[in-house]
Amino acid sequence: QVQLVESGGGLMQPGGSLGLSCAASGDIIAVNDMAWYRRAPGGRRELVARITHAGSTTYSDSVKGRFTITRNNAANTVSLQMNSLKPEDAAAYSCKANVRATTGPWQNDWGQGTQVTVDY
Repeated sequence: QVQLVESGGGLMQPGGSLGLSCAASGDIIAVNDMAWYRRAPGGRRELVARITHAGSTTYSDSVKGRFTITRNNAANTVSLQMNSLKPEDAAAYSCKANVRATTGPWQNDWGQGTQVTVDY
């Protein structure tokens, strides 16, 4: 079985920075796309950033120029560096990975999420 665990969330003032990390562990054969999503209270889950195995990235228009997604294939981790934070960035951030384990099928696995609060 595979699990994803996020870390790095917390409270930051507007204009500040936070770094999130997500580690995939278990009996993993391969990890393809990895991504960060977020859901604000009362809002819809939205894609924040995605990165392929080879390092190609996609960003939401709302975070372009401020957030950077990276990955370490050897460690099966993905990170999200968030700069110039705005109040509207406050949300529960979740990691998703397209993973194949020894059980056989490819599947999308999700972490439990980490809360990001942007306030004074």
